Amino acid sequence: MQAQSNQQKPLVRVASFTISLDGYAAGPNQNLENPMGEGANNLHKWFISTQTFQQTHGGGTGTTGVDNDFAARGFENLGAWILGRNMFGPIRGPWPDLAWKGWWGDSPPYHVPVFVLTHHEREPLEMDGGTTFYFVTGGIHEALERAKEAANGKDIRLGGGPNIIKQYLRERLIDELHIAISPILLGQGESLFEGLDLRELGYECVQHVASENATHIVLQLKA
Repeated sequence: MQAQSNQQKPLVRVASFTISLDGYAAGPNQNLENPMGEGANNLHKWFISTQTFQQTHGGGTGTTGVDNDFAARGFENLGAWILGRNMFGPIRGPWPDLAWKGWWGDSPPYHVPVFVLTHHEREPLEMDGGTTFYFVTGGIHEALERAKEAANGKDIRLGGGPNIIKQYLRERLIDELHIAISPILLGQGESLFEGLDLRELGYECVQHVASENATHIVLQLKA
């Protein structure tokens, strides 16, 4: 696998974002019991088994190889994350209280500032391990400007969900997009590329590598 090329400027990246063979990033009916939607339990099997996932989530040793290479690459040189509200939790609408603090317990696996896009204000949430969640109500451009400032010259990782990634793609604000295609069919759910013309937007495939569990595609925005 080719090493990631050196870049002078910080990148806005999507990494280890998994879709099904039919293009869905999540199944239907997402809820607390099914955070990725119905039928999507095995969507991230390739990632969960890796050494990188196990180490960042306090698990066992995990696997090495192609999948782990891509998983580890996604955490390199990161200074901030941007997440959609649905990636932070299943709660919709105004915050009923401040009890929900994310899917990850007291020590989320980010360890840098995380900017959560939402329509409803909430005070910053400081967690263990260096993660602080900031809730941004001003849209994708405000979130990106705040993330760039917080990242202090390092890359910014856009964690999703699909709708947020689409918004940034339409504005040509994503420099690099690593998609893992899992060999399962979901039939319905949240489509990542529906309504987008990536070629017209200026993206091209610069790398594709297959493992037993996924096919890894890297797209970059042409200069």
